[in-house]
Amino acid sequence: MSNVIDAIKKRSSTRGYTTEALTETELKTLLHAGLQAPTAANRQEIHFTVIKGDHPLLAELEAEKNRLRDLTNLEHNFYYEAPVVILLSADSSFRWSAVDAGIAVENMALAAEELGLGSLIIGCIYDALRGEKKEYFSKALHFPDDYQYEIAIAFGHKAVTKEPHTYDADAQITYL
Repeated sequence: MSNVIDAIKKRSSTRGYTTEALTETELKTLLHAGLQAPTAANRQEIHFTVIKGDHPLLAELEAEKNRLRDLTNLEHNFYYEAPVVILLSADSSFRWSAVDAGIAVENMALAAEELGLGSLIIGCIYDALRGEKKEYFSKALHFPDDYQYEIAIAFGHKAVTKEPHTYDADAQITYL
């Protein structure tokens, strides 16, 4: 097993997956990683909705995203045909829900890297899930009452690989 720093260094967004399904153990490990994430005031307000990649709701979300962005003829859907997508929703009245959801997603992405799986953190469906069809999608996705979409993540076995991104520490860090 690698350590956390190795997983951070190796992880990159996966935009191509095989058709191989995740095992029950892999899925439970990823969900456990998300559930273990710290939350502000230990509220544990994040809800995880697991959807298989061929579920019709994902096609509806794709269509709504594309309609709102005036997009047509895309080569891939928003989750790049991954076999599993997990949408995180949270208490809409809690100030720190978006931060808590982001922490949970990063835990899950690093766990996926450790398992040898690919992951893609997804924000592009935000407007579709927070727009005029918010109530419809919230109900269809079984979000708890008064919860709203925060972020999503796709998982699967990598069909493509990509080098992790580079950065310019001198430009991005200030020491006081």
